[in-house]
Amino acid sequence: MGTVTDIYDPELYVAGPIHEIFAQLRRTDPVHWQEMPGEPGYWAILKHADVAHVARNPQLFSAEQAGVILENQPPERLEQTRNMLLMMDPPRHTDYRRPLAEHFKARVIGELEDRIRELTRALLDSVDGDVEFVHDVAGVLPSQVVGGMFGIPEADWPSIRQWAEQSTSQQDPELVGDFDVTAELTKMAIYAIQFSMARREQEPQTDLTGLILSGAFGGKPMSDLEFGSFFTQLVTAGNDTTKTMLSSGLELLLAHPDQLQALRDTPALIPGAVEEILRYANPLHYFRRTATADTEIRGVPIKAGDKVAMWYTSANRDEDVFADAQRFDIHRNPNPHLSFGLAQHFCLGVHLARLEGRVFFEELLARFPKLEQTGDSRRIRSNLNNGLKSLPIRLSR
Repeated sequence: MGTVTDIYDPELYVAGPIHEIFAQLRRTDPVHWQEMPGEPGYWAILKHADVAHVARNPQLFSAEQAGVILENQPPERLEQTRNMLLMMDPPRHTDYRRPLAEHFKARVIGELEDRIRELTRALLDSVDGDVEFVHDVAGVLPSQVVGGMFGIPEADWPSIRQWAEQSTSQQDPELVGDFDVTAELTKMAIYAIQFSMARREQEPQTDLTGLILSGAFGGKPMSDLEFGSFFTQLVTAGNDTTKTMLSSGLELLLAHPDQLQALRDTPALIPGAVEEILRYANPLHYFRRTATADTEIRGVPIKAGDKVAMWYTSANRDEDVFADAQRFDIHRNPNPHLSFGLAQHFCLGVHLARLEGRVFFEELLARFPKLEQTGDSRRIRSNLNNGLKSLPIRLSR
């Protein structure tokens, strides 16, 4: 089976992504079998082309059958998440995504730029000197943006941010603390259900909640229960991935001062820098699929029912696709990274994430002529979420 390596252990990722191990496996064992404690192991798909193959064949590699994380979930948990877009296969996925897609197009999202810039400026006005950047800055903006899109009262934005952060911290005892993650997700869903019920009693509004409640999904209106699942996924995804992009992005730029200076000198380079941040520090290591029939990848037989993990952290450094793949380069073009997924599950919020990243770095670099990392960053303990949990920064005006 090639190199014997444990790439499952969440503890491995505390020190950072295991890029040297992935590079070796891409050469020697690109369809890598990995054991798991207490349950069946999985196939780690490590090459860019193979990850794309899995993503483009949802009939053969199902998101709906057993979910998108490596650990098998109990039936009640799967039932709780079955109305999340990322857990659906076509045609159901298509039926639920199509009514929303129009409202996430680049032109529509572009109309939010002034509001996102206003929120960013207000956030940066509130910080100065020494800050813990991940939670004091990077984690604040996305919850405000997504909360505003849904029409959530501003007083409730901190709550949805907390729920979203708790749901993505399940493998890190320090971040989870005394919280019961399932209970926190349930609170979030109950909040959304109650919010949906209240909005149905009001005059229709043109925010995202209003659009969802007035739409047809699978040929019928969305129920309050379905809205709860929808809301939980969109808020969690919108919060966590953008927080990671902003915080990991700043850390990378500070580690590459010549490229940081290039962005200060030529802000038009920022969109390309955002793409390279997403490639180099993709917010999610993987998503799982389940094989629905016997198949093979690179001649390796995969049986029906096997877990298959699309390992974005490896695919985004594939030497067959990216020249000098281990180098951070804001000028990289083209940059066909897979951090937003591919095919049917290509990220619905891609234009929003790119807009938030561009506006945030434009405002941050324009406002603070000096940015300094004052201590070591700390990474979340997770083999799923590829992010920081603390980044000490000094901001000087």
